[in-house]
Amino acid sequence: MARRLAAILAADVVGFSQLMAVDEAGTHARLKALRQDFIEPQIAERHGRVIKLAGDGALVEFPSVVDAVECAAELQRCITESQKDVPNDRRIAFRMGINLGDIIIEGEDIYGDGVNVAARLEQLAEPGGVCIARNVHNEIKNKTDLAFRPAGEYKVKNIPEPLMVYRLIADRGALARTLGLGRAAGQKWRWVALAAAAFAAVVVGSGIWIVGPGRLASLLELSTSPLGPWAVPAEPSIAVLPFANLTNEPGEGYFVDGITTDIITDLSRFSTLFVIAADSTFHYKGQAVKVRDIARELGVRYVLEGSVQRTGDALRINAQLIDAINGHHVWAEHYDRPAQDLFAVQREITQNIVGTIGAESGGLMQAELERIAHSSTENLTAYDFYLRGVSYDERNTKEDNLLARQMYEKAIKADPSFARAIAELSLSYLHDVWGNWAESREQALLHAEEFARRAIEVDRSEPFGYAALGFAYQLRARNDQAIPLIEKAHALNPNDYSIKYSLGYAYAYAGSPERGIELLTEAQRLNPEHPEESIRNLAQAYFFAHRYRDAIATLSKTTQRHRTSYWLYLAASHAQLDQIEKARAAVAEALKLDSTLTLAAEIKRREENGLARANAEHLRQALRKAGMPE
Repeated sequence: MARRLAAILAADVVGFSQLMAVDEAGTHARLKALRQDFIEPQIAERHGRVIKLAGDGALVEFPSVVDAVECAAELQRCITESQKDVPNDRRIAFRMGINLGDIIIEGEDIYGDGVNVAARLEQLAEPGGVCIARNVHNEIKNKTDLAFRPAGEYKVKNIPEPLMVYRLIADRGALARTLGLGRAAGQKWRWVALAAAAFAAVVVGSGIWIVGPGRLASLLELSTSPLGPWAVPAEPSIAVLPFANLTNEPGEGYFVDGITTDIITDLSRFSTLFVIAADSTFHYKGQAVKVRDIARELGVRYVLEGSVQRTGDALRINAQLIDAINGHHVWAEHYDRPAQDLFAVQREITQNIVGTIGAESGGLMQAELERIAHSSTENLTAYDFYLRGVSYDERNTKEDNLLARQMYEKAIKADPSFARAIAELSLSYLHDVWGNWAESREQALLHAEEFARRAIEVDRSEPFGYAALGFAYQLRARNDQAIPLIEKAHALNPNDYSIKYSLGYAYAYAGSPERGIELLTEAQRLNPEHPEESIRNLAQAYFFAHRYRDAIATLSKTTQRHRTSYWLYLAASHAQLDQIEKARAAVAEALKLDSTLTLAAEIKRREENGLARANAEHLRQALRKAGMPE
């Protein structure tokens, strides 16, 4: 039986059956053209061998893993570009997955786990996207301009170990060239790339429309100032890296990640600390990066790293606090405890960190530690269910949200006083509304409000109960009630990204844009990996504050050009600067995305979502000046 190591690319057409049902002849012709024009030539150019080429997919073997990855990225780009004029419901989109593994050769066919893993990675990819395995990522680092970010561990069918998955987000060189950034600025690619993920990995079929580079630069007046790394703040600052999972059990990743996240959450309660959000520190999960480099990129002085091993009822945790400026270990501890002592260990770690870097002292620190303990649980079963729920939450799908809700319900059944789990249950109903997954928006909001109030009743020091209730009021356009609740959550947890961001958004929308700008900017600093939505909302706040050039400059850092609101705020900002030609061009782009847009309908929709009357009138006048249809 012949074997060899190879890079395997698995590809599949998204919704092939539906495409054939809508337009069988056209789909067949377009797929054939894609194969002849792009797929087969690109594979041949990079020395790939087509193993299978079925009607809706392909399996390709490459001797070079770099060739395999660059081929996939180039194919997705070409396929996207070639179909810009095809109606959305008829566009062909591929998912692609790449693995590096041992294969069994039998005639012209190949078999084995290496092939199976590639197929599972393909299934995890988004339409128009590429997923790669950890070993692929390790091999291609520093050998290509393609950039990937970790998407987490996935347990997949017939593969015993969880897969650590990385998603394609950007071509560093192409992105820098497209945005007009020089070579030196391109070296800071990560900050731009994260704000431009949709530009580089376009979701085919979602209606995304991309403007040519020249037109884009003209409309956006792109800044070429370097982005990041961040300056270290005056207050003690810390990033908690994902703890390493040393447990042999394959399904323990959620437990270890949950411990890391909870330490971050607990530290973020201390008002005199600056704590980087988990969204940003988990970017480094599974990567061999020097602590000093991480600290420089995130703009912090201290870095906490550690490991967790759970074996039966025994728990082993190692933690070490590093001063990244001088490279010294300022505190380290090794814990061998019964698993039931986990909560005491977490509190000890938090207390040692805070005490060591001098953020709090005396009774103030002790009072905060007691509040942290009260909002958690001493019930390991409840905590385990809660962590499972958090791990499902991170996948951000309707199905996983339901699974998360079930875990939170089990956690609360095991410990009815577990305030944080009750708050997360409330948030799961809000996710239904945010994701447009709810069968009844009103029922989802009622459930969210019910459990948020219950979390507050159980523990008045649990910030996420107040936050959840405030978010629910935001969704009802009741900003006058939402803001005091989110302010309370912010006071209890001043370093939490989602709370600070939502509070900033609420202030900007409700008529206090300068306060909104301050909070949104602080939130982005807490989470350098902030989502693109936060960039667009900061631009919106700048517009309401009459800071139109700042709004345009901020919009240049996002690629949410598939959103009509993106173009409308760009149009409104140019109009207020009397740049009417650019304003009308931006309105034209919005109308290309949605030809039914009218000024009256847009303003009404925003007012129903809580936009203050003065803000609504400001936007109305600017869009009318930009030439938006009445």
